Amino acid sequence: MTPRPRLTTFTLAGAVILLFGLSLTVGKAQVPWSAWLDPAGDPRWQIIFALRLPRTLLGILVGAALGLSGAAMQGYARNPLADPGILGVSASAAFGAVMTLFFGLSRIAPWFLEVAAIAGAGLGGVMMVVLAGRGASATSFLLAGLVVNMLASAGVTLMLSLSPNPWSAEEIINWLMGSLADHSLTDAAIAAPLILAGSALLLTLGTALNALTLGETGAAGLGISLSSVRLRLALGLGLASGAAVAAVGVVGFVGLMAPHILRACVGPKPSSLLWPSALGGAVVILAADILVRLTPAASELRLGVATAMVGGPFFFALLLANRRQFA
Repeated sequence: MTPRPRLTTFTLAGAVILLFGLSLTVGKAQVPWSAWLDPAGDPRWQIIFALRLPRTLLGILVGAALGLSGAAMQGYARNPLADPGILGVSASAAFGAVMTLFFGLSRIAPWFLEVAAIAGAGLGGVMMVVLAGRGASATSFLLAGLVVNMLASAGVTLMLSLSPNPWSAEEIINWLMGSLADHSLTDAAIAAPLILAGSALLLTLGTALNALTLGETGAAGLGISLSSVRLRLALGLGLASGAAVAAVGVVGFVGLMAPHILRACVGPKPSSLLWPSALGGAVVILAADILVRLTPAASELRLGVATAMVGGPFFFALLLANRRQFA
């Protein structure tokens, strides 16, 4: 199959537009076309504007952030198993956010949760790079990420076990499972600038990621500043993934699946994978959110649970396919 990055990008953009419209129309409550044509007189318009529009916009933002973060991490690590959820970036963001929930800081000012999640994600990215060391192999980078993931997950578990009351623990658990439901346009407006800033930083890494396919020595020989690459990667992951986690909770495996699936369509060049992965991540999140709304259950299935049910077997299959590399 001949890689066609431009055609793939346009196709994914069309899919995002199609799913955007579908996300506004699909749900437990049916909204007829007459409500669309009469926003002032039909109260059902509020279902579209107040409930479905915010979750759809957040789905696009969060999916794009996670897909792009996964592509950037895979390009930097030269490892198809790299992902913000698996390598501790999302868990570190969650730990920062859970601390604000535990101490009640998010009730004082909602932006405390955003700042703590971004700081946690950035710190997790820096720790992963430092633990892996310079010239790290794919195996050592993966192991460093898993260490960060375990440490951050242990911190989250500690906060849960020390929760002062059942309501606090329930709030943390519900948030950790990840969901686009019950969000407002204000939540989307707060997350958008941070995600866009982080995504812009990650998109500047295309040339450096291409050079890193030759190894760190080869990239340095081409004039790439490795310290600048690491700094931009950590800041970009912190802003994009941290804001995404702060907005909707932990939604895993999107950054693993989207780049890996699209690599066959755009080729192995890391820079060609960045934009398609952002769009692909948005497609995955929007499609998954539509499906969880349609599940025949009394309560809506959490988005993070749905992506884990698909992403877990996907990661296992990918690990088996690449086991010779890690032998």
